[in-house]
Amino acid sequence: MKTNPVITIAMVTTVLIFYSDIYSQKTMKSKLTSGNIRIAYTDVGKGDTTLLLMPGWCANRTVFNPLIPLLSKRYRVVSLDWRGHGESEKAPSDFGQNELVEDALAVIAHAKIKKVIPVALAHAGWVAIDLKSRLGSEVLKIVFLEWLVLDPPPPFLVSLKAMQDPDQLKPMLDVVFEKWINHVDNPGLVHFVKDEMGAYGIDMWSRGARAISGAYSQYGNPLKSLDAMKDQPVVLHLYGQPDDPGYLSAQKEYSQAHPWYHLEKLSSKSHFPMFEIPNEMATLILQFARNPSQ
Repeated sequence: MKTNPVITIAMVTTVLIFYSDIYSQKTMKSKLTSGNIRIAYTDVGKGDTTLLLMPGWCANRTVFNPLIPLLSKRYRVVSLDWRGHGESEKAPSDFGQNELVEDALAVIAHAKIKKVIPVALAHAGWVAIDLKSRLGSEVLKIVFLEWLVLDPPPPFLVSLKAMQDPDQLKPMLDVVFEKWINHVDNPGLVHFVKDEMGAYGIDMWSRGARAISGAYSQYGNPLKSLDAMKDQPVVLHLYGQPDDPGYLSAQKEYSQAHPWYHLEKLSSKSHFPMFEIPNEMATLILQFARNPSQ
């Protein structure tokens, strides 16, 4: 089947705009050393409070490109690549959640961040919780994006196990990627999931799967982990998927009993709503960040 050159050019142009948009403003790209590994991060905007954008496993900081121009109009915004990810240096040995926390702390120190609101995509939420435990009042609030905050269902645990098997990884990723994209016709989304996340191999996917399954095994789920803290942070959870009434009602019930927990169900269809509804997401994050009653 022949490809329509007009459509191809349009798609390529959209992806190029996606990558260049963040750099149309005053942006500082820096690298620092965390455990002798160079960590890349982007620093945009100004303000006493910094939004620290943290991607999930096997994801690059480019996932936040649609949000950064919107958020940095009001706040200083710093986004990082974990060790072994994106523009950061490869790690010479295995690593897990503790090392990701070290990377985040190194960025906070290097960028001289005094007041921070972590904005954590998916399982980077575990890092955000750890940052609150370590930094205390320096972490003002936390934003979770698209995270499984309740007990993981059996199919989820099965997928994590499959991601640690070289023979099962590709078939599982094919299924997971299609679910994450969920028929959304967005070139930036498709490129990020299939090309950027798809570029990671068995080493990183299995590493991430081990870390994620280990966290749920240790803490039960994120809400239980938050319950166990002496000083609970004020939290906002933004998510569009799963589109499950039970998942929403369980969080609403939890929020009623825990006033510091807030949630918003988004209109997005994919696992990465920043590609679909960046303005809606940015508005909610900014409102939460500056609202003294939350």
